[in-house]
Amino acid sequence: MSSDVDQLVDIIARRVQERLSGSPVKLALAPRDRGECNDDSAPGEDCAGCGACVVRRPWSVRAAEGAGAMRVGALPGVGAVPGDMAKLIDHTLLKPEATRDEVVKLCAEAKQHRFASVCVNTTWVALCKSLLAGTDVMVCAVVGFPLGAMAPTAKAYEARDAVRAGAKEIDMVINIGALKSRDYETVFEDICRVVKAAAPAGVKVILETGALDTEQKIIGCTLSKLAGAAFVKTSTGFGKGGATVEDIEMMRRIVGGEIGVKASGGMRTAEDVLKMAQAGANRIGASASVAIVTGTAKADDKGKAKGY
Repeated sequence: MSSDVDQLVDIIARRVQERLSGSPVKLALAPRDRGECNDDSAPGEDCAGCGACVVRRPWSVRAAEGAGAMRVGALPGVGAVPGDMAKLIDHTLLKPEATRDEVVKLCAEAKQHRFASVCVNTTWVALCKSLLAGTDVMVCAVVGFPLGAMAPTAKAYEARDAVRAGAKEIDMVINIGALKSRDYETVFEDICRVVKAAAPAGVKVILETGALDTEQKIIGCTLSKLAGAAFVKTSTGFGKGGATVEDIEMMRRIVGGEIGVKASGGMRTAEDVLKMAQAGANRIGASASVAIVTGTAKADDKGKAKGY
């Protein structure tokens, strides 16, 4: 079994690397090419001319959405975001010292801004489910977080328990040490067990891209897809480095359009979010969610928060 998995992964890795050596994939029509920004009646005086304004140029955002982007951000000063575009971000609180009051506030903000989900440690799942009852905001729980070094059976148990408590999505950390040791059978089993235990909830596999080289990223994405994951994801936010445009582009090209790509780690501004969406991410994890959607996030805020 082990030799079969190793051989399969080597073949796929070589083929993916050959694909990556070609020209990069680009949007068929860049949002800024949809026409001039001439709506002077729209609010906001600090237009950055990005070409993808949800108020002045909603058709541009629709173009990005049609090309695969499902999570974008509004630039500062653009005014209110239309309600049907508000569910663009997963609202995240994963620091170990998070208190009950902070989790309650997280859920209140998620309801107010209609975020896609709240992402929390498993101990808070039941509380979040109760607080978000009657809304369309999902509860997402992290498993094997943030190290990924737990036994596959332990991760599977944690995932099953979180789903029973009300989680609709599971974000698991890949076994980084096994991946770097080329123990692909363990990595594959690890993901498979969590996917099976979490069903029907979708599983996102966190690769911790900052700790991997290019070949390891390729193999991690490949094994995640083969094991039935719903998403591959860049980072925990607790490791070195975070999401990069280059990694998102590569991950999207590896998994194709069959599964999702989530960018997480280090995104603090609307500009960061928009770049990731245009690179191929269809989910964004952020702890600065409110600041991003209200236009109060600042570039110098980067790195101030841990956990996405």
